[in-house]
Amino acid sequence: MLGEQLGVLVGKVTGQRILPSSDAPRVETTFEISGKFAGVDSTWMGTYWAMVRPDGSLYGECPLRGVVMTAGGVGTWTAAGAGWFTGEGSAANFRGAIYLIVPPPPLAHLTRSALIYEWDVDANLNAKGTFWDWK
Repeated sequence: MLGEQLGVLVGKVTGQRILPSSDAPRVETTFEISGKFAGVDSTWMGTYWAMVRPDGSLYGECPLRGVVMTAGGVGTWTAAGAGWFTGEGSAANFRGAIYLIVPPPPLAHLTRSALIYEWDVDANLNAKGTFWDWK
């Protein structure tokens, strides 16, 4: 069941590069976002790759490349999602799930949940993540 909203974090895409691929275009994106997450001041950083599927939609993963930092410690996370281009340059939206692998202590209570997200990046590479607890 979809639970409470955990937070809305904002920040920027800090880098992008094209990855070699023989099957579909792939782009690697690095970002940093921050704000209150489950009531805790947090900074999330990650690098994900996204590929364009035959129908023009996107599939992406952040395979064990995410870090979450809080005053109470540092943790790691992984994620995957599906998305689409918005039609404004390289702007894109994704919807998916995040899993805390090694949580910082203030977020340890979330290890039994899938963290559902909406990820939106605009044409100026401003990033916004909205997160919910899915129990």
